[in-house]
Amino acid sequence: MTTAHYTGSCQCGAIAYTVDADLDSTVTCNCSRCQRLGSVMTFVPASAFHLTKDGPVTSYKFNKLHIEHTFCPTCGIQVYARGDSPDGPVVAVNCNTMDDVDPRALKSHFYDGAAM
Repeated sequence: MTTAHYTGSCQCGAIAYTVDADLDSTVTCNCSRCQRLGSVMTFVPASAFHLTKDGPVTSYKFNKLHIEHTFCPTCGIQVYARGDSPDGPVVAVNCNTMDDVDPRALKSHFYDGAAM
């Protein structure tokens, strides 16, 4: 797969976005947060992610406090998280929030976040 353009939102629609992402590089994780959420994430440069509806968000940081997990305070869905990488700012987009994408059909890389 190559980079393609996707849209998505939280369940209530208060937060909506567009993103250019390569869904061949998705990640599942067993950290204390991702395990509970069942997240399938794709990491993109911050410049590839654009909010089209910027509703209020609540954020949560845990463990090493490197990633700001944001979620909709109305419906509770985590749409994205923001952090930094050696290459600059990144956004981790929850593929479960993408329109017309079946995240369970993606061949995700498993990251052992519980070991961190």
